[in-house]
Amino acid sequence: MGYGRLGSPASSASVPEPTLPNQAKNQQQSKNPARKRKLLLYLCLVSLILIIASGISAVLLVRSRARGSVASEATLKNRPTQAISRTCSRTRYPSLCIETLVEFPGALDAGERDLVHISVNMTLHRVGHARSDASSLSNVAMGPDVMAAYQDCLELLEDSIDQLSQSLHSITPTGPPAGALVGSPDDVLTWLSAALTNQDTCTEGLDEVRNGFVKEEMGKHLKDLPELVSNSLAIFAGSDADKDLTGIQIENRRRRLMTAEEGGFPAWVTGRERKLLLMNVGAIQADIVVSNDGNGTYKTIEEAINAAPEWSTRRTIIYVKSGRYEVGENLKVARKKTNLMFIGDGKWKTVISAGRSVANTYTTFRTATFAATGAGFIARDMTFENSAGPAKHQAVALRVGADRAVIYRCSIIGYQDTLYVHSQRQFYRECDIYGTVDFIFGNAAVVIQSCNLYSRKPMAMQKNTITAQNRKDPNQNTGISIHNCRVVPTPDLEASKWSFPTYLGRPWKMYSRTVYMMSYMGDHINPAGWLEWNGNFALDTLYYGEYMNYGPGGAVGQRVKWPGYRVITSQVEASKFTVAQFIYGTSWLPSTGVAFIAGLSV
Repeated sequence: MGYGRLGSPASSASVPEPTLPNQAKNQQQSKNPARKRKLLLYLCLVSLILIIASGISAVLLVRSRARGSVASEATLKNRPTQAISRTCSRTRYPSLCIETLVEFPGALDAGERDLVHISVNMTLHRVGHARSDASSLSNVAMGPDVMAAYQDCLELLEDSIDQLSQSLHSITPTGPPAGALVGSPDDVLTWLSAALTNQDTCTEGLDEVRNGFVKEEMGKHLKDLPELVSNSLAIFAGSDADKDLTGIQIENRRRRLMTAEEGGFPAWVTGRERKLLLMNVGAIQADIVVSNDGNGTYKTIEEAINAAPEWSTRRTIIYVKSGRYEVGENLKVARKKTNLMFIGDGKWKTVISAGRSVANTYTTFRTATFAATGAGFIARDMTFENSAGPAKHQAVALRVGADRAVIYRCSIIGYQDTLYVHSQRQFYRECDIYGTVDFIFGNAAVVIQSCNLYSRKPMAMQKNTITAQNRKDPNQNTGISIHNCRVVPTPDLEASKWSFPTYLGRPWKMYSRTVYMMSYMGDHINPAGWLEWNGNFALDTLYYGEYMNYGPGGAVGQRVKWPGYRVITSQVEASKFTVAQFIYGTSWLPSTGVAFIAGLSV
């Protein structure tokens, strides 16, 4: 059964009758007018379609050309200027630098010096947005470990906003707003270095918690922030700001430096404050007295901190009477609590103790028994202790991120991660610091002077490492300088020191920087001196130095042969790590009333 070519059934069962010629002709003529009308309608319809299609094509062509023109203009507009290209070439992340600067208002018309200000401004905006966006997660259900890391990040972002704001005010081309804190180039370098450390600490805390919604969202909010701060730091450092920042109203460092003569003070320290700071402890009239027996202004240190004024420019003195203060909620002097001075009755008499550790689902940052980030923080004649013990691993006794902090005649006691010198400029004098693994760690610009560094007996199979410095960026002004100290074992380690080698430090981050100068070293120090972190990591980018150390552990003949390690023989090089040069102590330490050695002489 087939079908014909025209689609009719090809069957012989129904054959039509024959049609006569004239009849066929008449039928064909009668059909022609209808066919013509149909053909005419068809042609009109096709013509209309073609006309419409042509119009649409023309419109699309015009729009396409317009879009191409706009795209060309946008591409041309967002191409980096020579100033941006040169500026970004000094950074560690040049592509990100160009990408972000060309989009920021005013950058395409700016010169290289204006870009110093613009880069900090742009970074401040991005960090501010990240803090705002991150706060939206506060109502999300979180486990204790995630909550700890999340809260750390919020606090660190707020600190970064403050440090970036201070930096911006200090380098603004039009002058700072009324009442703004204005810093020297050294100050700005410190604040930008600290802001970068904050971002690093935040991401480290998040790295340690399990994956989930909060961690994923925080990763989005924090994207590129460390790199942006690093770029701002590099741009500022590369502008040779300490020598010439023409057109930028920044206080000259030379105006801030003062001689290190005994009793010298900056002009902003009043006569009353000078007398208070130079008096013996017993003669000082404190603003707040803490006594756990009820014979003071407050019974707890937390109440005293809460009662202290915020953003104060005068010194607030909190006297903590002798006693053991076991704190449940760890104590914190937040960044708003500026110029607080804590005075105790002496080491082992006034003791602040707690036992938080990472084993209790806290971040290392949040384990600190006592933490201080308020600028101008001073503590003297007291003990800070973390009682968690060696089996609990990271457990901080004292964490300091306060700029121009001074810790004087204090004991700081723990095992792993005892003293967290987190960020900014710090000075320790005549302190006793106890620990095992990485027990002095962090990324401050810190000088530890005339102190005792006691290595304790660690757990089985552990090695002692005194320092773990985490300078991440070569432009940061950070490092640990240990000057005129005693590096010795505690009695329990002395009895088994050959079973537990002790090292001067190991590199936590790529540009780790630590020096020991003119210090006594016991024979518990391993002859190699320093320990790797992980294989060859950072061995050619770190800076580890020793200068004129002595004692049985001070011999350098068998020290490591790393490219970044050096035996310092130049007094000029060693002087770079003194109080006067490394933390610029001659401009602010005299105001504390704490004795110090500005240079190398002891």
